[in-house]
Amino acid sequence: MPKPSSASKSPSQSKQHAVVVGSGIVGVNVGLALLKKGYDVTLLDRGEPGMGASFGNAGGIAVTECAPIAMPGVWTNVPGWLMDPLGPLSVRWSYLPKMMPWLIRFLAASSKSRVEQIATELAAILNRAWEDYDPVIAEAGLSGAVFKKEGAMGVYRSEKTRRDAEYGIDLRRRNGVKIRDLTKDEVRDIEPDLAPIFTCGVMEEDWGRVLDPFRIVNGLYKHFLERGGKFQNAEVIDFVYRDGKPRAAMTAQGEQITFDKVVVACGAWSKTLATRLGSSVPLDTERGYNTTVPYNGVKLSRMIICADDSFVLTPMEMGIRVGGAVELGGLVAAPNYDRAKALFAKGKEVLPKLSAEGGTEWMGFRPSMPDSKPVISASPKHENVFFAFGHGHLGLTMAATTGRLIADLMSEATPPINMTPYRIDRFQG
Repeated sequence: MPKPSSASKSPSQSKQHAVVVGSGIVGVNVGLALLKKGYDVTLLDRGEPGMGASFGNAGGIAVTECAPIAMPGVWTNVPGWLMDPLGPLSVRWSYLPKMMPWLIRFLAASSKSRVEQIATELAAILNRAWEDYDPVIAEAGLSGAVFKKEGAMGVYRSEKTRRDAEYGIDLRRRNGVKIRDLTKDEVRDIEPDLAPIFTCGVMEEDWGRVLDPFRIVNGLYKHFLERGGKFQNAEVIDFVYRDGKPRAAMTAQGEQITFDKVVVACGAWSKTLATRLGSSVPLDTERGYNTTVPYNGVKLSRMIICADDSFVLTPMEMGIRVGGAVELGGLVAAPNYDRAKALFAKGKEVLPKLSAEGGTEWMGFRPSMPDSKPVISASPKHENVFFAFGHGHLGLTMAATTGRLIADLMSEATPPINMTPYRIDRFQG
């Protein structure tokens, strides 16, 4: 490994070694962006690249989703979350004590003034998503065959639920999102296989999707290797300091992997490593469930957002994926696949021809911040440490932009947006 270099030298002058902890969609994009800046880059991961949340997500390039999860009035839903273990969002009672600090910050983020601010800050990243993704996927040869930009359709069972959603829709429109209202007949014309239970809908025109999330991260990972990037299967548990600065990653096997600079980008597992590097952060985990079934004659041309029940249907290469349920339950408890079954039952109400035969269930860990904003940040403690995690439902969507922003921060270039809202220490003080 190269010896630590002076921070005043550019990567092109000294070929500094950057280690990225995490090889999901965010970590791989960070690695690619750092290669472009001239760094020698190694990805470290205890698992295989792309096999976490990047493997089984719903596949949306959700550039319209600048409204945070905690919206005004969300506190009224908390009793329901606690009482309905199969609802669209639930909290495991056994995990509630550990979850309380996160929930308090989550509720604090739901005031109207905070929601307005957060939406603007999320939009600053999301509005760049396609601009930053397009060259990355083109260079990796992953363009039209696996990325689709035909929009997503949100559907509502009643005029009341559509009115209830008006604030969130208006909020997104005010932040540059194109949303077109649809009548009942237009909903049926666009997706005739949907059950005739929806009174209206909206078309979110800039939304995209991928045909296979793993194919995307795996394709980008292979491109990373072809460009000279390296991967090492290693579980990072701590860091070795020299002269008051972290200089090596300590693995569970006792190996020390030296670096000039390091990026923590290991999703839901990032909290412990951030703490080891001197930065406490209120990161927690949304356990997401889905079921993917063969088409068996069902036709679906785009993602469907079922607003009343908070889930999505995504047409993919391998079938139709029914996903979106959230369980706040940490990283340790066993999956509750009854949630996936309940979600699929709702999906069958929407697409009556769906069959569970030949289907597969999945649960993954989404890294979630209470204000719905990711951490994309230099360390306030160490000049050679950077963080890229906490993207919640938007990891796939924000990955290329996150990579570009981290590369700018690391190389001391001026990022295209104000980075203050995404600092790791924004909850302190």
